[in-house]
Parts: sequence; C-alpha cells; structure tokens
Amino acid sequence: MKRLTVLLPLCLSLILIGVFASVLMSGRNAQDIPSALLDRPAPIFTAPSLSGGTGLSSEDFKGPANQVTLLNIWASWCAPCRAEHPYITQLGRDPSIRLVGLNYKDKPEAAEKFLTALGNPYEKIGMDNEGRIGIDYGVYGVPETYIIDHMGTIRYKVIGPVTPEVIKKELTPLIRSLISPAK
Repeated sequence: MKRLTVLLPLCLSLILIGVFASVLMSGRNAQDIPSALLDRPAPIFTAPSLSGGTGLSSEDFKGPANQVTLLNIWASWCAPCRAEHPYITQLGRDPSIRLVGLNYKDKPEAAEKFLTALGNPYEKIGMDNEGRIGIDYGVYGVPETYIIDHMGTIRYKVIGPVTPEVIKKELTPLIRSLISPAK
C-alpha cells in the first residue's frame, strides 16, 4: 500500500508533464483562437455614438469593393489599447480601410479623455457600455480587431494588440487580397 501512495502521484505527475510538453512542443500558437464568426456576416447591431451624432451599426461595414472595414474594439482602461493606438491610427490613414471603433465597457468621459490625449483616428465610434455587442462578436478581451470585407463579412480577427509585425505579416496581405480595383 505504501508503494502505491508513492507511485501514484509520481505517475500522475509524469503524465501531466508529458501532456504539457506535447502542447508546448506542438508549435501551435496560443494566441490563435479560432473564431466561429470567420467568413460569416458580421452580427447585426446598433450602438450609440460616443460623441453624439449617428452611432455605429453593422450596416456601416458595407461599402465599395475597394475598401474594407477595420473594427477596433478598445477601452480607455486597457493598457494594450494605448500601446496599439499609433498602429491603429496608421492603418486608419490607408484609403482602402474604413476605421471604426467600438468602445467596450467604458465610461464615455474616460473614452473621450483617451482620444483627446492620443488622437481620434476613427470615422465612427460606437459605445458598448454593457458588453452585449462584444458577446455577439465573441470578444475575449480588449483590444480585438476585425477585418470586415465590403459585403459585411468578417474575414479576420486579431486578438490582442495590433503591432507592426501583425500589420506586415497578417493584415496588409489580407487587406490587399480583399480589395478590388475601383471600376
């Protein structure tokens, strides 16, 4: 019986070490979380505007064939959102990208202060104070960014901050493949 009490925890530990090692050595990127929304129409929503005027809705994603929509979900309390902001701003300068934001579970005053300090690159900003829109989009946490084609179909999701590497390796090639020359 004493032998069993010594060997059982040892065997369980070895099994767990084997499972963890196989996952770590699999080469799978832990950041790659599949989205059930890819290649599907963006969930329908209407969000009130951050600073008055017309709000943001899923209808805003539809547009000319030579443009995609980049939906950036962010919050003023989110440190990675602050870090990615210059790169989001850079993407917003590209005429083939319509940049819209969804402020997530934030206070309007705090969001306005964030944008006053860092600049407002968004064409439109909607407010998701209670996180209901985020639930429909499968938001794990902020920031998250979606590439939506001109028909309103979600084509890509970035979980975490947009970085120069993400722009170069993932977003730019995808955006170029999605836009068509103007006719």
